[in-house]
Amino acid sequence: MQFNRKIMDSYKITLGYIGILTMIIGGMLLLPLLVLVAYPDELRYAINFIIPAAIALLIGYWLSFLIRGEKNHKLTLRQDTVIVVSVWLMATFFSALPFMLSGQLNFTQAYFEAVSGWTTTGLSVVDVTVTPKVYLLHRSIMQFFGGVGLVLVMLSALSGTYGMRLYNAEGHSDKLLPNLAKSARIIMSIYAGYVLAGIILYVTFGMPWFDAINHSIGALSTGGFSTQTDSIGAYKSFPIELITIILMLLGTINFAAHLLLIKGKFRNFFRIGEIRFMFAFLGFSIPIAAFVSLNGIYGSVSEGFRISAFQLISALTTTGFSTVTYNSWSPFCIFIMIIAMLIGGGTGSTAGGIKQNRIYLMVKAFYWNLKRKFLPEHLVHEDFIYRPEGKVYIDQKHLTEVYNYTFIYMVLFFLGVSVMVAYGYSLQDSLFEFASSLGTVGLSVGVTLPTTPSVVLWTEIVGMLFGRLEIYVILIAVIKFFKDAKSIIVTEK
Repeated sequence: MQFNRKIMDSYKITLGYIGILTMIIGGMLLLPLLVLVAYPDELRYAINFIIPAAIALLIGYWLSFLIRGEKNHKLTLRQDTVIVVSVWLMATFFSALPFMLSGQLNFTQAYFEAVSGWTTTGLSVVDVTVTPKVYLLHRSIMQFFGGVGLVLVMLSALSGTYGMRLYNAEGHSDKLLPNLAKSARIIMSIYAGYVLAGIILYVTFGMPWFDAINHSIGALSTGGFSTQTDSIGAYKSFPIELITIILMLLGTINFAAHLLLIKGKFRNFFRIGEIRFMFAFLGFSIPIAAFVSLNGIYGSVSEGFRISAFQLISALTTTGFSTVTYNSWSPFCIFIMIIAMLIGGGTGSTAGGIKQNRIYLMVKAFYWNLKRKFLPEHLVHEDFIYRPEGKVYIDQKHLTEVYNYTFIYMVLFFLGVSVMVAYGYSLQDSLFEFASSLGTVGLSVGVTLPTTPSVVLWTEIVGMLFGRLEIYVILIAVIKFFKDAKSIIVTEK
């Protein structure tokens, strides 16, 4: 019996990358302590962040030695997915520890909160009215870095031979410049700039500065964690709602498309297929929800329209902020919200869901197929859509991938719904809550609570992870890991 040297060497590189990213996670865990400058009475909670941060930094530093001085980094096929999934599991685990060490939450609840943060979902089991400020900021920081992704954070500071593979494996498709590290820095700069602008605008219109920081991060990361029990509705302010809508829309747009906006290329921006689809869907669904389902509930047509617009934009962008509860909503309006959550945001953005580009492609494919019925049989035609990089021609391979992904997504959706129904929740509530989990949205009809059964919470955890890392990454990583585990030992005959 002998060991497969090639696989073992590749896993040294795998562990080395995991080490670098784990050190970054350790550094992130210390960032919430900055709030202690303004709230020194919370200094007693610092140790709950310092301990997991120190452990992460030490483990990461030790693992990083495996690739120090290495010039020929050789990962085997699909090993990038193992790195990405492993790092996300490490990030969620270490981020759960502060909640556990403080005694606020048990392991299931703490891990749920951490996964909800990193996946930018926003479903929560904490009581924000009694939770210390340092923990509220901790949740928002998770959403900030979860939105752009751990790999992108690493690439903005470092460079690596397999950076592009890791970048794509995390769900990014936008490369703004030929140099990936520079692209990552541009994306981080755009992202941070929007957050800062959001904070300034929120404070200008009367939101307390601490709330402004958390809500600006939550809106742009399409995360939805709030410092208020009633979310954005607590402020009863139209300007604050409008600022939130703008940030949510910015957060759900492909980062490469933002560069077009910044450069003033508005024509190219509005030519992008998924941008057109987003505005078409909202332009169709908001009036229907306002006039058909919400008319009369909120006293006036204008109020119903305002509420409909905010909630549907929050659902489609997978943010999860709300201004009202859904107790009085009709089943039809809830159904529209579920559809919006399943569709989700833009490809390569901070949003979740099936993604607008995939839905847009399926709609276009139906149109193209119908159009061909009226064209000569042997006519040569080329189908295309517009993306931020320009015109992209579509072949059957693209469509097959879209159909397969959508099918798997819906299978996972109905499996998750089945678990919730089995635990006694109504079909409507189960459809809504798991659409919110799998789509990384964060809106809730009251299913997700501290008293929610652990099996239901773990079902939502699985849904959030699959939703953020786009299903295939997790499936490929699991298959790859077990195949390598079987192949690492070669039996001599």
